[in-house]
Formats: sequence, C-alpha cells, structure tokens
Amino acid sequence: MEDNRKQVLTIPNLLSAFRILLVPVIVWLYCGRGDYPLTACVLVLSGVTDIVDGFIARRFRMVSDLGKVLDPVADKLTQAAALGCLLTRFRVLWWLLALLVVKECLMAAMGIFVIRRTGEVYSASWHGKLATCILYAVIFIHIVWYGVPAGTSALLTALGAAGILLSLTLYTLENLRRLGRR
Repeated sequence: MEDNRKQVLTIPNLLSAFRILLVPVIVWLYCGRGDYPLTACVLVLSGVTDIVDGFIARRFRMVSDLGKVLDPVADKLTQAAALGCLLTRFRVLWWLLALLVVKECLMAAMGIFVIRRTGEVYSASWHGKLATCILYAVIFIHIVWYGVPAGTSALLTALGAAGILLSLTLYTLENLRRLGRR
C-alpha cells in the first residue's frame, strides 16, 4: 500500500483550501452586505465541503499530513470569522470566541510539541468533531434567527463553550498519553 501522508495536491486538500477562501466571503456577506440568509448558505456550503473532503480522504485513501492540519485550520478560521461577525449583534459571544482562540493556541502549541517528539501528525478525534458540529450549530442559529432571545443565546453559547472545553480536555489527555509512550 502506498504512503499518501506526504501528498499535497489532493481533492480533500483543495476542498479545505476552498473553505479557507470562503472565510472572507462569509465576512463580506455578513458585515458588508448584511445578507444573513446568504451568509448562512455559504456557511452550509463550507460545512458540506468539510464533510465531503473527509469522506473522500478516507474512502479513497487521500489522507495526508497536510490535510490533517489544513482541515482543522479551515474549520477554526471559519468559526472565528463567523463568531467575529456575530459579535456585531450578539455581544455574549465574545467569550466563546475568546475561549476558541485560547483553546486553538494551546492545541497548536501542544500539537507542534507532539509532532516534534513523536514524528506523527494525528487526525482529529470524535470529540473535536463533536465540538466543531456544536459550534457550527450555535453559529448557524445565531445567523438565521435574527431575534434569538438573550436567554437562548446564552444557553447556546454555554453549550458551545462546553464542547470546546470537553475537546480541549480530551485532546490534552490524548497528547499526554502519546508523549508518555515516548
């Protein structure tokens, strides 16, 4: 079996790059045009390409080290940009954005350390994917439900924070186990 970990130009990697290119479109549609329905559609397009790139990567053995990095980068850039846009209407989301940024900075530092120590690039785990789905749902609801009540917004924000904290905790434990095996 061929080792595809070093491949760069793969369909999944191109789809991840496409998702990164959608980030300024999302910001422009939301903040520049105030077109919330179209913003939601582009966000859904980004999510669908995320699912498709993961399916293609696994089904056709196109999983690459670059893809293991590029895919979550596309997710986090999209999430951070969308949350930044939503801050114009929902101030309560500032701490969710701050938590996401802190988590991703910690995960990036830890990931680089693990890669240097183990020589391996690890794929996302179930809890990271769950946190991503929860965060996208929180973002999507805030985009399409213009008059979301403050209590509902706070509850959704807490749910997003719980997903982020769960993922951070479990990734930290996984990485400590990986380092302990060395």
